[in-house]
Amino acid sequence: MDDNAKTARRRPWVRTLGTLVAGGVIGVMFWGAFNWTVELTNTETFCISCHEMRDNVYEEYTETVHYYNRSGVRAVCSDCHVPKEWFYKIRRKIQATNELYHKILGSINTREKFDAKRLQLSGHVWETMKKTDSRECRNCHDDDSMDFGVQEPRSADRHEEGFDDNKTCIDCHRGVAHKLAEGANEAYEAIAKRIEAENAN
Repeated sequence: MDDNAKTARRRPWVRTLGTLVAGGVIGVMFWGAFNWTVELTNTETFCISCHEMRDNVYEEYTETVHYYNRSGVRAVCSDCHVPKEWFYKIRRKIQATNELYHKILGSINTREKFDAKRLQLSGHVWETMKKTDSRECRNCHDDDSMDFGVQEPRSADRHEEGFDDNKTCIDCHRGVAHKLAEGANEAYEAIAKRIEAENAN
């Protein structure tokens, strides 16, 4: 067998290997770019790049303990509103495309429009948090790590009662980072009762 025939027989393997390597490199580059984009959209800078967030809920948040506190630990928007686990994070990002649609429509582009929809918008967040047992809160506030001995006595008592009653963070801490709309507590109780009824069936 001459050298040309041997080379011809080896070429399909070389081509296959080259295709696999090129596909792998392109796949890694795509995956890196995708993850970079997802993480970019998790930054506070990105979240407040639209005035609807910057001029409304962000201003409120800067007056809370999640923004400024004695420990120097700051929770940014994504810490509370975007899950850490990959599957849930991507699902939340897909849901966020609805927010882009409303940005285009101008649904909450003024303070008056935002306040008119505040209770509805809050309800969506509360419902998610109730259904997920306040998953995002627990990224930082793990009840197993709480030291009731160093909490204020009233807080320690409330936390212990809440855990005994199988409550979740959002059951008590609805206004911890943003202003509550009028009728917020009644609206939340209705959401909680509906979810409990669904879980009972």
